[in-house]
Amino acid sequence: MIQEHQNCMKNGRPDMDFLKWRWKPDDCELLRFAPKKFLEIFRGKSLAFVGDSLARNQMQSLMCLLSKVEYPKDVSNSSDESFRRMYYKTYNFTVSIFWSPYLVKAEEPKSEGSMIDRMWKLYLDEVDENWASKIDEFDYVIISDGTWFTRPLLFYEQKRITKCQYCEIENVELVALNYFHRMAFRTALQAINKLDKYKGVTIVRTISPPHFEDGEWDNGGDCVRTRPFGRNETELLEGMPRCIETKLKSLRERGWKG
Repeated sequence: MIQEHQNCMKNGRPDMDFLKWRWKPDDCELLRFAPKKFLEIFRGKSLAFVGDSLARNQMQSLMCLLSKVEYPKDVSNSSDESFRRMYYKTYNFTVSIFWSPYLVKAEEPKSEGSMIDRMWKLYLDEVDENWASKIDEFDYVIISDGTWFTRPLLFYEQKRITKCQYCEIENVELVALNYFHRMAFRTALQAINKLDKYKGVTIVRTISPPHFEDGEWDNGGDCVRTRPFGRNETELLEGMPRCIETKLKSLRERGWKG
C-alpha cells in the first residue's frame, strides 16, 4: 500500500528509529493497536475515508496494521486508484477511499488561458457528488481536507464568482483560507445530514503536520528528522498549521498576492 514516492526506506532515509515513535496525549496511556480486536469490533461494518492524500494515507496505514491478521480483497467497481473498496471476508468488514481534495464540486485549471482559466474553481455551496452520492451505506465516514486549499482558487456560490484566493481579478474579493475551508466543510456536512439512508457516524479530521522540513515536497523539503517534535517546539501561526503557512509563503515568493 505504500506508494513509491512515499517509501522512506527505499528513498534513502538514513535511520529507522521513526518506526518506534508513538503519540502520547497528556495524562493518557494509549494501548497498543490490536488489529484482531479492531476487526472483531468492526465485524459487519464499513468505513470510508473521504478527502485528499492524507485521507488515503490514513487508510493505507490502517490496512498495513490490519495485514497482521488478514489481507483484504479488492472489490472496487472502478479502476481509478482514487476510489478503492477493500473487503475483509473473514470479518465482513469494508474500508474505502473516496478522493475529493476539496469536498465540494471543483473544476481543474487549464494549462493556458486567462488567470480565471488557470485557477481551480470551487463551488462552495455544491457538494462533490463523487463521494456524497456513495456513502449512505457506510457505518463510519471520516472526512478531511486542508493542504489543497493553499492553491490559487476561484470561488463560486449560486453559480456566480464571489471570491478568490491568490488572484488579481477586478471586482472579485480576496478572502482568507479560513473562510472557504469552513464553507467547504459546512457544505459537506450538510450534504451528509440530508442523506435519508445514512445512519452512520461522521468524523471530522483536522489537517496533519507536514512530512517535510526546510521546504515543500516539490521544492527542496526533506524528511530527515531523527526525533519527534518536543513540547512547544512547533506552533500554530495565525490560526493555521505551520505546513499551510509554509505553503502560503512559497506561493507569495512565486508572485501570488494575498
